[in-house]
Amino acid sequence: MLRLVLPKGSLERATLDLFAAADLAVARSSEVDYRAGIADPRVSEVRILRPQEIPVYVAGGLFDLGITGRDWIEERGADVVSLGELTYSKQTSSPVRVVLAVAADSPYKGLGDLPDGVRVSTEYPELTRRALSAHGVDARVSLSYGATEAKVPDIADCVVEITETGRALRAAGLRVIDTLLVSRTELIANPAAAADPAKRHAMDQLLTLLQGTLEAREKVRVKLNVATEQLDAVIGALPSLRAPTVSELSGGRGFALETVVPKDQINPLIPELKDRGATDILELALSKIVH
Repeated sequence: MLRLVLPKGSLERATLDLFAAADLAVARSSEVDYRAGIADPRVSEVRILRPQEIPVYVAGGLFDLGITGRDWIEERGADVVSLGELTYSKQTSSPVRVVLAVAADSPYKGLGDLPDGVRVSTEYPELTRRALSAHGVDARVSLSYGATEAKVPDIADCVVEITETGRALRAAGLRVIDTLLVSRTELIANPAAAADPAKRHAMDQLLTLLQGTLEAREKVRVKLNVATEQLDAVIGALPSLRAPTVSELSGGRGFALETVVPKDQINPLIPELKDRGATDILELALSKIVH
């Protein structure tokens, strides 16, 4: 039913791992094959292409659904429907910023300080032109094919680059003076396909599976037993999505508790539960959480 396009390159392995964890494993004949498939009736075709191209292909109707970054959606000016954000790898765990950076000793403090004719090197020429034009700057924008930060000051006066922490730009002797865009990875759809009820239903189902898998990565299930007299103390230590499930053990021997907690809290939590009287504590991995 749905023609799906996934990103090749830095997000490729993390994307394939996510789909596999969501029981939507992507099968292809080799790691360099651009054609693939998913054994699911909702997906009729899968391609793996550069994220820069994906917004254009989805907007043009070559694919119904795709994954790419907001930076490339804006750069290509693509008319697509964003179904939701997907945070699933080191590259996407924090948003990246598209920033304008100048030499550390440059007098410029913001976009409005840049003079007409300023030389800008970037992989995002259209996004850059729109941002500078909005500040009344008529810039000379040139497309960069890599090593953009190395082009100041001989080739360019400033650069527009993506960064998460700004560390690489500072190491290159540059200083960020403005953020043009905050970009996250998104699941996008062709507008006509998203307006089709059957296709939109299938899209929403796939999104539910992917987001449920992502949420499960950040949580664990905890099961434990506790005597009646320690029940309140143990419940008081439990963070949870909702109130924990409490079941009475046979023979009036206490209670069994079950809940879901953030994974980053589990290591301090388990000793605390034991100190409060919990026994038979189990930590269990989760596959999906769907609300």
